[in-house]
Amino acid sequence: MGDIITLKRNNDFRRLYSKGRCYTSAVLVAYVGKNRLGYVRIGITVSKKVGKAVLRSRSRRVIREAYRMLSEEVCAGYDLVFVARGKTPYVKTGDVLRAMRKELREAGVLK
Repeated sequence: MGDIITLKRNNDFRRLYSKGRCYTSAVLVAYVGKNRLGYVRIGITVSKKVGKAVLRSRSRRVIREAYRMLSEEVCAGYDLVFVARGKTPYVKTGDVLRAMRKELREAGVLK
């Protein structure tokens, strides 16, 4: 598959927050919505509630890596936004991967 295409525009994030379906776990929140592009775009947000810059960066890295491991299984044509929670910087990538797989399966976007 190759590179991960990211969401960058604020209105894309806002559209998913308002119109997308929301799936939650202890370490991650996933917003899922269809796009008409024929490929997957992802966005990762980490609020300042999670901690200082080092912890927020770790959260982003862990989420990005978990998604990279799962990206082959995701059906095309969706926008995904992952929101880190307070626990995210303290858990291993495998835990985030498990939570992400469970949420995306629930959303019906895994092959």
